[in-house]
Amino acid sequence: MSFKTISVVGLGYIGLPTAAVFASRKVQVIGVDVNEHAVDTINRGDIHIVEPQLDIVVRAAVTEGYLKATTTAEPADAFLIAVPTPFKDNYQPDLAYIQSAANAIAPVLKKGDLVVLESTSPVGTTEQMAAWLAQARPDLTFPQTHGENSDIRVAHCPERVLPGHVIRELVENDRVIGGMTAKCSQYAVELYKICVHGECVITNARTAEMAKLTENSFRDVNIAFANELSIICDELDINVWELIALANRHPRVNILQPGPGVGGHCIAVDPWFIVSKTPELARLIHTARTVNDGKPGWVLEKVEQAISDIVHHSSKQLNDIQIACFGVAFKPNIDDLRESPALDISKALAAKYQGQVTIVEPNIKSLPDDLLAHDARLVDIESAVRDSDVLVMLVDHKQFKEASIALGEQQKLIDSKGIWL
Repeated sequence: MSFKTISVVGLGYIGLPTAAVFASRKVQVIGVDVNEHAVDTINRGDIHIVEPQLDIVVRAAVTEGYLKATTTAEPADAFLIAVPTPFKDNYQPDLAYIQSAANAIAPVLKKGDLVVLESTSPVGTTEQMAAWLAQARPDLTFPQTHGENSDIRVAHCPERVLPGHVIRELVENDRVIGGMTAKCSQYAVELYKICVHGECVITNARTAEMAKLTENSFRDVNIAFANELSIICDELDINVWELIALANRHPRVNILQPGPGVGGHCIAVDPWFIVSKTPELARLIHTARTVNDGKPGWVLEKVEQAISDIVHHSSKQLNDIQIACFGVAFKPNIDDLRESPALDISKALAAKYQGQVTIVEPNIKSLPDDLLAHDARLVDIESAVRDSDVLVMLVDHKQFKEASIALGEQQKLIDSKGIWL
């Protein structure tokens, strides 16, 4: 199979780097997104997200004519769908973006094309996508009805990259390839081998879907252990970071670091996809999600206690208290705010203490609207430390780790990452 043109649907934190990496291999890539601003930005050779090295790769690919973006799907030999998969109320998966992507590409599909779902999805979603495509194009055959002889090949290949290292990991990491048939898998491997140096490991679509969910649920369970440990240690007046460092000296112990919760588009979301399919069986996975989802509330309680202490032991009134939140991204050194517990904590404080909250976030240029609506302000580290009564450390950005701060006698520090203690 020769892939002369590749279409990537969804030009976000995964789709755009994926499109750029394929285009860097001198393959024609058409990026598709409903966001006209993103499309226009990419076509200028610029990027609308923060990811190291991505700007260089995109600029070169656009300048050399191998990458273009559009709001309407065009014919291609392979289609990679990399759209969001959030959840609805009661943590039920929302597949609307995948369905919209399938409907967008269906009119331009032709015999011999390959469709790969990269979006992290509940088990069975790849088959559901194939059913939507078949419904939209009854003139073509699909693997669920025609097996190896289908006109269209369909596979699942979950992304498994670390924000901040996406360009490198898209090339170096192994990929799990789950085709709906053996031939579907073979076509998908040939596609990814254009740019992937890691091994392409073949399985079926359902196992590929479950592999990604398992990877992130494993992380979530282990983070929940650390977060629960931090709450216990606080109650027992023990420094949890010192405790973890000591415990990790055991050759077979590797406890992760606690924080204000778990965020991002993967670890905070994916375990619910397992729970939604097997709620009676996923007891440990469900408990871990509950622990991690409860950690922001615990941090807020610590902040409230600090505010109360200041009011009761100083001349300050409640409406005079200034609160600084350090970090609103979901993890260090990126601008991604999706499912961020730090952002949720900051929004809760800004809503309750209107005009009394400042935000320090070195990776963004402006605050989200729901923070601005409560008169929160974006400030630098020095101003926040100087002018605030309560400092809330939420994300261990490198700028915060490198900063040297000295607290006044009346200032309170709630450090959910243990870097200024």
